[in-house]
Amino acid sequence: MSEAAPLDAENLKIITLARAARARNGVPEGAAVRDETGRTYVAGTVALDSLRLSALRTAVAMAVASGAASLEAAAVVSTADAVSDEDRAAVRDLGGPGTPVLLAGPDGALRGTAQA
Repeated sequence: MSEAAPLDAENLKIITLARAARARNGVPEGAAVRDETGRTYVAGTVALDSLRLSALRTAVAMAVASGAASLEAAAVVSTADAVSDEDRAAVRDLGGPGTPVLLAGPDGALRGTAQA
C-alpha cells in the first residue's frame, strides 16, 4: 500500500460514503465504488449465518448487478491495516489491475492507496 496522496473531490466522496455506511449500519467496514459513468455503489459488511461478504466485495457485487461495465475507483473504511487480496481481486475483476483502492480509517483519513 502506497503513502496517502492528496484526494480529489470524487475520491473524497467515495470515502465519505463508505464512512457513512459503516457508521449508519454499525458494521466493521464500509465501502464505496465508482463506475465508469460516475455512479456510486455503497455497502457495509454482510455477516449472515449463510452469507459473509466484505463491504468492498458487496459494493462490487452491487455495481455488477446494476450493470456497471467497469470501475474507476474503490474505497474502504476500516480499522484494518490493508485491503485484503480477495477484496482487491474483486475490484480488479471489474475495474482492471490499475484501479485505485483507497483505504481510510474510521475517521475518514486516507491511510493508503493500493492497486487492484
